[in-house]
This record gives sequence, C-alpha cells and structure tokens, in this order.
Amino acid sequence: MREQEPSCYDNAAVLRTNSMRYLPNYFAKGSLAKLFFCFPDPHFKAKNHRRRIVSDHLLAEYAFVLQAGGRLYCITDVEELHRWHAAKGRTHSSFRCLGSSDDDGGGAALAGQDPAVGAMVNTTEEGAKVARAGSKKYWVVFERVSDEEAADAAPPLFA
Repeated sequence: MREQEPSCYDNAAVLRTNSMRYLPNYFAKGSLAKLFFCFPDPHFKAKNHRRRIVSDHLLAEYAFVLQAGGRLYCITDVEELHRWHAAKGRTHSSFRCLGSSDDDGGGAALAGQDPAVGAMVNTTEEGAKVARAGSKKYWVVFERVSDEEAADAAPPLFA
C-alpha cells in the first residue's frame, strides 16, 4: 500500500515478535494508544495458563507501553478465555473496563461509539472465519488509567 500510495500509510506498521518477552524493548513508556489481542491461543491446560497473552505480569507491561486513556482490546471465540481476559483486566489496578460483549447495554454502546470494536469483531480474518462457522465472538475493552489513579487503586504493600 505504501508503494501504491506514497506518504499515505507512513504511520502504520506490523511487527511480529514475542511480546511476552520483548515488548518493553520496542516501545517507550506511554507510546501506544491501542493494543489488540485478536483470537489468541487459549492454552486450555492449567499448566499452560502462564502462556496466555493476558496475565497479571503482562498487563503490567501493557500498562507501561499504553498511554493514559489508551485502550486494550481482546476478542476470542472461547468463552472460558473471555472470562479469563475480563477477570484479569478488571482486577488490575492500571485498567478500567469500558465494556464487553456480555455487558447489558454498556458493550453495545461501546461497540457503537468505538470503530475499533466493530473492526476487530467484523473485519479480522479470524473474526470472519468464526462468523462463517456460526460461533459466538466474545470481546472486552479496557482503558489505561493514569499512574495516579493506578497508585490509588493498588492494594497497599504492607497492611
């Protein structure tokens, strides 16, 4: 696309790497506005849950690279994994849940307001594949809170 329309797509790039190991090496603190996790491997076995792309440790790294007000989008066709994403994000002090596919009203409102939700649900290759199979898609969106809000929400180190 850059060759077909010079100077139109200079701000877009794709980087394939192991974010579980190298994400902070590629991005400065607060440099990203959005992160998408579309149909990640569910790692069903309990011994492999540490490999899931959304975990307490990795959410701290995502919070580091996301700017305050930045968004973290997760979508899957596995209900158990969706519940995992929602639970991990809702309990992390650096994130606030904006809505999900299973919210009453809140998720539908967010889907109507945020075009990125519609894009990940309807226009990703895996999303189209899930739709053709007639399966359900589950999504959740979190917003990065400011460092001050996160510090206020974090539990005390010594009680």
